[in-house]
Amino acid sequence: MKKYNIGIIGATGYTGSELVRILLGHPQVSISLITSESRSGERFSDVHPQFTGICDIELDSLENIDNYDLDLVFLALPHGVSMDFVKEHHQKSFKIVDLSGDFRLSSKDVYEAWYNKEHSFDPGFESAVFGLPELWRRRIEKASLVANPGCFPTSSILALAPLLKEGVIEKENIIVDSKTGVTGAGIKAKPNTHFPVVNDNFTAYGVKSHRHTIEIQEIISKYSDVMATVLFTPHLLPVDRGILSTCYTKPKGDIDEKTVKRIYKDYYENESFIRLRDDIPSLKQVRGTNFFDVYATYDGRTNTIITIGVIDNLVKGAAGQAVQNMNIMLDLDETLGLNISPLQP
Repeated sequence: MKKYNIGIIGATGYTGSELVRILLGHPQVSISLITSESRSGERFSDVHPQFTGICDIELDSLENIDNYDLDLVFLALPHGVSMDFVKEHHQKSFKIVDLSGDFRLSSKDVYEAWYNKEHSFDPGFESAVFGLPELWRRRIEKASLVANPGCFPTSSILALAPLLKEGVIEKENIIVDSKTGVTGAGIKAKPNTHFPVVNDNFTAYGVKSHRHTIEIQEIISKYSDVMATVLFTPHLLPVDRGILSTCYTKPKGDIDEKTVKRIYKDYYENESFIRLRDDIPSLKQVRGTNFFDVYATYDGRTNTIITIGVIDNLVKGAAGQAVQNMNIMLDLDETLGLNISPLQP
């Protein structure tokens, strides 16, 4: 059985840690390289002590990447940094899964407007494939550069796509109300993620301007061939991981509960990582897994379709989905390394 050599570019964050946790259980890959510019020469387990005796690989500098024979690399780098790596290495033989937002959007202009950063590699927008397997699996199979979706967009796009694609909802005034755990902000401490601020508290942020708004809006519009408008508001929960997104949409004509549930069944019944729920899902029911749990219902009193999607932001919202994309790109069983049971309680 062939083993593929994998590199993880950027080791110090939560995403790098989750990638290692998942890949260690993958039967057909070997982690050949993990990079860190600030911790080069140290062991991975020095940075993430939970891996002591499990993954003690010595971290190397990115400048030594040509010393490794790699089949695919994951970019666990900040927004604005990944683009430089892709610019320099896009002609190399290895495939790339980028977990930053640098190539998720439609163009350099859109990126710069929402991220407030100058983009250095415009051609990447043409070659990158948006890495949401349930929607773009055939394109991912042929891709050499995959833009792994954001965590909020994953939970929202999967919740909305079937309804918009079927043409049963109004394309304007789509409302996405999302709650996330603190790990979505990354591993570095920030004033608004400080324990005394987050604990026993609940806040909205990025109102009207969060960069995931445009990602959700562009992707559901592209998938359904209509120009949708999305109002997205994220909230910070006093929990470590998980996202729950509640989406509100208005039907175009007459609809009922049975029709709504049939649409989701038609789209997702055979998807390995989508679970159609008859009851309202919660964060702990997907904790540590690559599952997307979805509950859809129709409220006749307000003539509103309510769709609730739940993911682990670090797995299906980041590292797990990246491994799912890797499996597709390497022509492997899509579920390899990802058959992980939820952690509850």
